[in-house]
Amino acid sequence: MSLSRRAFFRNLGVDRADSVSPNLIASRGREALELWRNGLDYEDGFQNTRMTEGAIVISSNENPLGPGPAAYQALLDGLDQTAGRYPTNFRPSHRDLMQTIANKYGARPENITLGTGSGEILENGALAFTSPDKALVTADPSYLQAVGVAKRQGHAIRTVSLDANLRLDSEAIARAASGAGLVFLCNPNNPSSTVMSASDVEALVAEVRRSSPDTYILIDEAYHDYVTDPAHQTAIPLALRTPKVFVARTFSKAYGMAGLRLGYAIGQVETIATLAQWTHVFNSNNLANAAAVASLNDPQHVEQERARNKEARDFTVGVFADLGCEAADSQTNFLFVNIGRPAAEFRNACAEHNVAVGRDFPPMEKTHARVSIGTIGEMRRAAEVFKQVLA
Repeated sequence: MSLSRRAFFRNLGVDRADSVSPNLIASRGREALELWRNGLDYEDGFQNTRMTEGAIVISSNENPLGPGPAAYQALLDGLDQTAGRYPTNFRPSHRDLMQTIANKYGARPENITLGTGSGEILENGALAFTSPDKALVTADPSYLQAVGVAKRQGHAIRTVSLDANLRLDSEAIARAASGAGLVFLCNPNNPSSTVMSASDVEALVAEVRRSSPDTYILIDEAYHDYVTDPAHQTAIPLALRTPKVFVARTFSKAYGMAGLRLGYAIGQVETIATLAQWTHVFNSNNLANAAAVASLNDPQHVEQERARNKEARDFTVGVFADLGCEAADSQTNFLFVNIGRPAAEFRNACAEHNVAVGRDFPPMEKTHARVSIGTIGEMRRAAEVFKQVLA
């Protein structure tokens, strides 16, 4: 029995396909999907995102608008055709997506491997390139998915503190990289929201390649499309010309597809081939592939999303500044704010007003909180809550 488009949307809880907004599609798969098995909740306080109707969910760095119109149309067009076909037997296929990505960066499909979000790329990087004797080097605090895998496998981990401006400390990371299996650079960094310049990234990569040539370098650019600092550039060209360097990207952030779970890695063929040995077969689904191809062919939407986010981000920075709370120089769709009190206290107080903000980020959980950027309307409403709980 085939599943009609009407039946599909009825299962979503609505009557008609044309009554579904991109925001509904996005909200059906909030990115806080799993709990860490290393003792730290992936999204501590995730229950706050299940508050009453009308809650402002600014806890998981999602695009509040969901996918753009081209991607949304691709999802609708594919619903009647995709469910019974493997990704190899539906167009656009996963290979079509890899070719589209390759065309964007002047590469080949062999330079690319897909993942269920960029999280699979990060996990596979830890599995492929670290061991009890080959450490994972990462900033602290930074994104933890690769760290979680390395810890569960009993692999060595070396952490490097952020600098005084809450940026990645390139010199300290280079020193820590000696003999390591993998250096993980989250750039822009989550949770600090700051970015390392293109020149600093190149210098760091060159130094690691010189001093520890067997070490791989993974640059996570999940938030690249939100950067407004002209000193930042993608490291993809650097990865394509440099051995043992690869970049992870996701469709979960600016492209608004967190619920569809799709990302990719790009680098030299030999590097990607080694990484891809850990990849699951058919790890991208037909709807995600179709929406991603449409998104990559709609660059104007990303420009619009960057501008929308900047307006709401600037507004929220100003709100916290008026409250005497300094935010790091955000180049993302979230802020890392010195609120002068424990993040848990702030989070719980916000939850009482139906606003969900981010989890704790040790070792800065006693003073700093992460606040994602929603729509300008959501941030105006949230601002009134912040004024109450931080008074």
